[in-house]
Amino acid sequence: MSFSPARCVILACGNTLREDDGVGPWLAQWAAARFHAAPDLRILSRQQWTPELAEDAVRAESVIFIDCSAESAPGELTLAPVAPADGSPGLATHHLDAAQLLSLGSQLYNSLPRTALLFTVGAGSMELREGFSDAVQAALPDACRLLEQTVLQMLG
Repeated sequence: MSFSPARCVILACGNTLREDDGVGPWLAQWAAARFHAAPDLRILSRQQWTPELAEDAVRAESVIFIDCSAESAPGELTLAPVAPADGSPGLATHHLDAAQLLSLGSQLYNSLPRTALLFTVGAGSMELREGFSDAVQAALPDACRLLEQTVLQMLG
């Protein structure tokens, strides 16, 4: 089976059973419905980013990593460039952050995307329950607009 890179890849992570931690998969599902006919877009959603995703991340022209952030204010949206991490994350690692995934992909495939962005939504709660905190729920329309604008720009 040969690998066919997408022009733009969305890599979302999070656990939908941990309240706001599920915002990444929720946004990935929203993007899949919004861009269902976009052949140059690949959307992958996992509970965590694992080494197996490195090839998808680094062989695309652009990659958007989506996750919640415990460091940001609840509902705060952040879209920032991400660069490969210094050093090697090691292949024994079961989960990686966006910078480590880029670093691993660069080492394994000698490739990097032209554009790599980390899109986060500040988490208000990561309790064991489905759904979102009020702050994240209120931020979803703006998050969808920002994601849509970013994807359109990358595909344009």
